[in-house]
Amino acid sequence: MTAHDELRLLPWAGPEGKPCYLSTDDRDGFMSRLADNIESIQLGTAAELLEQATESLTEEQADPEDLRLLARELAGALRDVLRVATSRGHLLEVNPHHL
Repeated sequence: MTAHDELRLLPWAGPEGKPCYLSTDDRDGFMSRLADNIESIQLGTAAELLEQATESLTEEQADPEDLRLLARELAGALRDVLRVATSRGHLLEVNPHHL
């Protein structure tokens, strides 16, 4: 098992929105791979939403309701990306030789 300060923040929230952590030395284990795959999906979704937002903001006749929906989706994607960045930043702090 890893030390307490080496817990990995997982890319999903637990009950009541509380963070979930993984404690393992096996970076190729099932849960580690699952977390990596979900992070990859979240980052891809964020990239797609950013492209959509960039296009929508250049439209002079953009529908306000569509923009509100896009803003909500962007907020969710930003939350996910921030969680990934926090998790990855923590991993880099704990294991600087992985740079």
